[in-house]
Amino acid sequence: MRSRVLPLAAVVSVLGAGPQVQAADPAPATPAANALDDIPEAMPFAQPYGAPISLDKAEGYVQAAIAEAKKRGWSLSVAVVDSGATPVAFARMDGANLASAEIAGLKATTAVKFRRPTKWFEGGIQGKGFNYLLSLPNALASRGGIPIIEDGKIVGAIGCSGGTGSQDEAVCTAALGQPDKR
Repeated sequence: MRSRVLPLAAVVSVLGAGPQVQAADPAPATPAANALDDIPEAMPFAQPYGAPISLDKAEGYVQAAIAEAKKRGWSLSVAVVDSGATPVAFARMDGANLASAEIAGLKATTAVKFRRPTKWFEGGIQGKGFNYLLSLPNALASRGGIPIIEDGKIVGAIGCSGGTGSQDEAVCTAALGQPDKR
């Protein structure tokens, strides 16, 4: 049997040129600040509550939302609650899924009780890791619920459901006469 001797260059190239020296790890990065530790100067979402929205105004917002949804070819449910989170007006368009009726009301209720659009909750969970928001009772973290503000006070909220969150939000925004910010 014949033995083979590999040239030294081949052995070095296969095994490496001696012991590998690892570069020192860079200094550990400063841990990211926890957004929950921030202390705002002013109280966020401190919009005061006003008198409850009237039935006529609530129905007007529902009709405006339905008109926008029809214009876009979407079938949604639309709910308006007053400043005390009591349902005032509601409509489920033909073809809207059954679950959307309850969800539209919950989006409106969340928006008025917490004095902020429901998109804030969605962004808090998805973008900031505020997972504690998932434990809030009767709060829905999905866009499509927006407070209704008159004379600087919250008089109610509108909620839409049945489409994607962005579709629901677009219809609410249009019903309130606000520009679509996307």
